[in-house]
Amino acid sequence: MARGGASSLIVLNSPVFASHRARIADLATKSRLPAMYATSGYADAGGLMSYGPSVSDLYRRVASYVDRILKKGAKPADLPVETPTKFELVINLKTAKQIGLTIPESVLYRVDRVIK
Repeated sequence: MARGGASSLIVLNSPVFASHRARIADLATKSRLPAMYATSGYADAGGLMSYGPSVSDLYRRVASYVDRILKKGAKPADLPVETPTKFELVINLKTAKQIGLTIPESVLYRVDRVIK
């Protein structure tokens, strides 16, 4: 990527990418490429930052569906399709330092979680 002239990287949500998230984050960091990911697992694995649906909120919502179907007898086809409503921004300051990037205070005020 760096040899090809890329100045940044966006990694979309994919099972293939997710299974290699630590390696992808490591390559981006070694190439000094600012990278943004779709889930916080990448930031936890050393990626610079992530912005996407809150995984814990998604699990809570799935549990609500399970409760409605198994305990209350709702038919799955009758339940509404829901979209994520809670999103989270995670920034890994250790990685930012490694690639020589300073995160502006105005951005840090909006972060849901900072990894130091």
